[in-house]
Amino acid sequence: MIIDAHIHCSGNERADDVLNAMDEAGVDVAVLLAPFLTDPFTLQDRDSLRAANEHLSRLIRPHQDRLVGFAVVNPLHHEAPDDLEESIERLGLRGLKLVPSGWYPYDDCAHRVYERAARLNIPILFHSGIFIDGRSGRFCRPTFYEAIRDHPGLRVTLAHLGWPWCDEANAVGLIDLINGVAPDDSQFRFDISFGPPPVYRRQVLEQAFSVLGASLLQFGSDRFLPCSGGHIRSAIDEVDVLLDELDVDAAGRARIMGGTAAAWLGLPAATSTLQTNIERAASC
Repeated sequence: MIIDAHIHCSGNERADDVLNAMDEAGVDVAVLLAPFLTDPFTLQDRDSLRAANEHLSRLIRPHQDRLVGFAVVNPLHHEAPDDLEESIERLGLRGLKLVPSGWYPYDDCAHRVYERAARLNIPILFHSGIFIDGRSGRFCRPTFYEAIRDHPGLRVTLAHLGWPWCDEANAVGLIDLINGVAPDDSQFRFDISFGPPPVYRRQVLEQAFSVLGASLLQFGSDRFLPCSGGHIRSAIDEVDVLLDELDVDAAGRARIMGGTAAAWLGLPAATSTLQTNIERAASC
């Protein structure tokens, strides 16, 4: 089973095209993020974010066995916690994407959103590391996310392995492991989507795998819809090559490509199927 835990919507995609692309790529479940990087959607405009969440709700509602919708809010908007709750309770979205830009993950406005997310029992995907569009990445250093530990029930993922602060990201993830917390109960996991440029990718993934293990790593293509299945598949193939080079076994691959995200998202059926696949692979 493959779960792509990081796909961006633009507002121009159609559900049938998304599902066809997933089938072509061999993706079973996808986490779709409400659009906020394409016109007319913007993080600065609360109304546009509400419209983005409405769009995503319409897209995923008939297909929630395969499409998991993540809302977008901006903690700088005073109404962000209420907008989040509306997205979950009324619109049927199942998680949250947060992008620190103009606020730090430890700011009071962020804690207000975390409190509501914890009450709603939903996962959060954070951008971490630098931005490729030239915005300042100073808000997104991995250690800043330690503020999440003030909310013990939250399950979060830091995208892009925090590049270029990958050592910080590994350190944040290691704390729970050092203290004997099972990976599925850890507050932090890390997606291996685009972040490190190609020359760094093997080194970054090797270090993350050595420090955190497969159980805290998850696949995300970081592709932008609408796109072809081949475009998504190219991200999967790139990861396959790296896992071959690192000699990651079948169980580790299954965990990275689906198991970590299944547990994070709370997909019991997916987790059960995945465990069966891991057991079969181990017996071969």
